[in-house]
Amino acid sequence: MFLKKSTNSKTGRTYLSIVNTYHDSKKKQSRTSTIKSLGYLDVLQKEYDDPIAYFTEEVRKMNEENSRDKNTVTLSISLGETLDLDNDTSKNFGYAALSKIYHGLDIDSFLKNRQRYSKEEYDANAVMKLLIYSRLLYPASKKKTYENRDRFFDKFDFSLDDIYRCLSFLNKHSDALQLWLHERIKEQYGRNTDLVYYDVTNYYFEIDEQDDLRRNGVSKEHRPDPIVQMGLFIDTNGIPINYKLFPGNTPDKTTLIPALSKVQREYSLGRIIIVADKGLTTGDNIWYILSAKNGYVLSYSVRGADQSFQDYVLDEKGYVNKGDDFKIKSRLYPRQIKVTATNGKKIKKTVDEKQIVFYSPKYAEKDKKDREAAILKARDLIKNPARYNKSTTYGAAKYVKNLTFDAQTGEILETAKQLLSFDEEKLKEEEKFDGYYAIVTSEYKESDEKIIDTYRGLWKIEESFKITKSDFESRPVYLSLQEHIDAHFLTCFIALVIIRILEFRLKRKHSTNVMLESLKKSVCSLNQENYYLFNFYNQVLKDIGMELNIDFSKKNMSLWDIRKILGNTKKG
Repeated sequence: MFLKKSTNSKTGRTYLSIVNTYHDSKKKQSRTSTIKSLGYLDVLQKEYDDPIAYFTEEVRKMNEENSRDKNTVTLSISLGETLDLDNDTSKNFGYAALSKIYHGLDIDSFLKNRQRYSKEEYDANAVMKLLIYSRLLYPASKKKTYENRDRFFDKFDFSLDDIYRCLSFLNKHSDALQLWLHERIKEQYGRNTDLVYYDVTNYYFEIDEQDDLRRNGVSKEHRPDPIVQMGLFIDTNGIPINYKLFPGNTPDKTTLIPALSKVQREYSLGRIIIVADKGLTTGDNIWYILSAKNGYVLSYSVRGADQSFQDYVLDEKGYVNKGDDFKIKSRLYPRQIKVTATNGKKIKKTVDEKQIVFYSPKYAEKDKKDREAAILKARDLIKNPARYNKSTTYGAAKYVKNLTFDAQTGEILETAKQLLSFDEEKLKEEEKFDGYYAIVTSEYKESDEKIIDTYRGLWKIEESFKITKSDFESRPVYLSLQEHIDAHFLTCFIALVIIRILEFRLKRKHSTNVMLESLKKSVCSLNQENYYLFNFYNQVLKDIGMELNIDFSKKNMSLWDIRKILGNTKKG
């Protein structure tokens, strides 16, 4: 603050006021604000012997007081000041937590090194940060993400076209960046890859055309749109290791071998135990896993098993009750599997494995409840076949006898509509196995309880897929070039890595959704003179702040203080 003396050129009178100077970041120039209007010098001389000396001393005392108490700032407010049209001065501050982890993984260093000798004029690191922070907090299309770039304090000085150009650059270095992240996580968090979880999901495109990657296939969401398949590996902490994309018409069961071959060859994981669902439990996958000297814990379909195994499941002999009607039994058994030989023919192999069967009344109730919708649909289909076609009978068709479709249109054949009936035998056969689950494993020395507990860890990868589809809104995908599509999923993958690390560091005290909502609400608005006002703080932000050494509790902060905090997050 200083004493301002303004002399009117016409009257010659001098007006005194106490003002403050600050930098206007919007207009990029210095501005002043009046703290106190004192009056004309000739009038003040009637009250003070030397008004200039008196008020100069007053300003000195005010500056000295502010210096002693840095938490106190004197601002002037004009009640007549209006908002600029279409000008939103609010900024997100929660991304400071994401920045801390992003830079802690040295993603910025990787991108800067890869771009050092390239000809691109845009900053790939800046583009990546905008895509990652926005995917976590404000998921949207690339165009909308670019339009919302001013929500952050970081300068994103590039064009929308630069974002699309950068997608090609990111795709080029996708594999290397995934490996880079793995090495950083291994160093910083002691990543344990003795157990590796694998699963497959797909993402749809709102287009009709197909190409080499976007193909019609079995959609997890039962949509008719072209899809792309993604195979994902995660570790025991739920932190992603690696992903691989496949054409949409690739069966889930055929993705494991190429995905596993790549990750083992490049990531030096040593012997690993693959944990996966029954869709991956094939003879080829098991034989490949064992041939590579790895192990497996795989779900095994009771209803799809042979009669001998089903008899074993339903035989009460050998079950041990573990309380609450939960029972379990196991056996070491030489199971015969079919493996595809190099000439394409199927050959029989025998694997010695432990087979674990368990039953839970809670699971039985769940099986029954999960089937209710399909049964209701089946009965409605029989009454009103004209309402359905092949694509809309999913889940219900197996309970309907004599159901046949036109090969061209997918419509139910007229000759079949009068013959439709509910398959009671099919329902009874399924009900016999309600609540029964089976696991097959190469790890026969481990206890049944540990194997079951290991398998249950699959929820982490199922939840990861759910996060990418709901919280990240990663589909539908609007990109068309294959390299852009891969780069899109790379940004989703890195976003998932970052939020999973944050969840891990907080010892899973808060869910991903709760953390993202809190970080999204950590917003501030420009008050005046480069001071920002905050109005949200909760236990989640407090816990995140304590873990990452970021103070989210301040109600008011200067732009300088905000930039200092954000600058510190970039130091890793």
